[in-house]
Amino acid sequence: MKLRHIILAAVAIMTVAACHNNSGEDVAVAPVEGDGTVSSLNPSDPDYDTYFSKERLRIDLVLAGNRTEQYAYLEELHKEASWSGSPNSLIDRSGYGQYFYEAFVGETLVFSKGFSTLFEEWRTTPQADAVSMAANQTVWMPFPKQKVHFVLYQRVRATGMLEKFFEFDIDPEDTHIIPGPDNNYGVVALQYKGESSHKVDLVFAGEGYTEKQMPKLRQDARRMMEYLFSLDPYKSRRDDFNVWLVQSISKDPGVDIPNWGQWRNTAMDSMFDTFYEDRYLTIQNHKKIASVVSGANFDTIMIIANETKYGGGGIYGSYAMGTSDNELSDIVFVHEFGHSFAALGDEYYTSAVAYEDYYPAGVEPWEPNITNQTDFNAKWADMVAEGTPLPTPDEPEYDNVVGLFEGAGYMAKGCWRPYRECRMLNNTAPGFCPVCQRAISRMIDYYTK
Repeated sequence: MKLRHIILAAVAIMTVAACHNNSGEDVAVAPVEGDGTVSSLNPSDPDYDTYFSKERLRIDLVLAGNRTEQYAYLEELHKEASWSGSPNSLIDRSGYGQYFYEAFVGETLVFSKGFSTLFEEWRTTPQADAVSMAANQTVWMPFPKQKVHFVLYQRVRATGMLEKFFEFDIDPEDTHIIPGPDNNYGVVALQYKGESSHKVDLVFAGEGYTEKQMPKLRQDARRMMEYLFSLDPYKSRRDDFNVWLVQSISKDPGVDIPNWGQWRNTAMDSMFDTFYEDRYLTIQNHKKIASVVSGANFDTIMIIANETKYGGGGIYGSYAMGTSDNELSDIVFVHEFGHSFAALGDEYYTSAVAYEDYYPAGVEPWEPNITNQTDFNAKWADMVAEGTPLPTPDEPEYDNVVGLFEGAGYMAKGCWRPYRECRMLNNTAPGFCPVCQRAISRMIDYYTK
């Protein structure tokens, strides 16, 4: 495996400071009290103009550890282009993500957001038992007008509880905050439907496209955009989206495919064979993605890799990725976008994966479309028609019925999905099931209303 893709930030870890309080002493990190929820699940949203300017704050972090322990470090802060999110959706109440961060002014919670990372997925693989590693991860928030206290939580897989494990203060007047975008890539509007603060801003970025291949990138992005808007609920809510394209340039065409002995010099160092899974295409240094899109408006990110091979990846709140020229490229794109945008979980259970004990028994998955019945009432129980057997037999007579079908989340037993056929289960389904459609629509509402 390519070493520069795995040991992503060892130097950065050696150069950043540990978490301290205002006196310079180390800050203890402790589990969240009570039921493990963070403080942003109940309060009302603050007034945007009181606490934030129009710009975006980029926070570059380093995550490090192994299966049993994890640490976080601050690497850099950046002041970037305008914040795209809704001024009325500053507090994330979804409960989605393996991580969660909050920003406080004094005792007032002014922003929060959940997300997941490729690094957390790696922590569930056998390799995490043998070695400690590090990875870059970026998160964003509106640029504050005054000092804020940033708190990062991790979700403990064994309990499902959120645990605080890193915190620090951010001073907007800090002269070390890096201004402006990291590049001069052109940004093209593929679809503009109105002011970003009331739209979902989807940004495409190219990976493995040379400067001469920019027309191909534009063509590929438009094709994928049109396919997305051919499926509900995206089709009926197309006017809620702005779509942008960052014309990011790579030196070489294509991406790294270690199993083929293929290595390419590209803008974001993407790679197949992630966790030694042939079809898993990812970008393991998330900071490279953040750098590429630093001059664009976005709420959600999709990377198009200039390749023919089947594969892709999607991580909630981080990015989705797929190839351009496989016969299933458009289908893979909408599946992976379901992960990254709407927090949808994988419903398949027969394909090989590298994870171990990804959904432990007794802990309800946070994804909205899978359940282990620890707390099914919190999922789609309200959408099940009276008289539908639970669990629901996986038989043709229950086609187009919302129920409880066993087999989901990489497990044939002990995990259930809501529909016999859905794009989160397989590529042949006609579209997303009603449960996934509702989850997607709710996420669109979060960004637009």
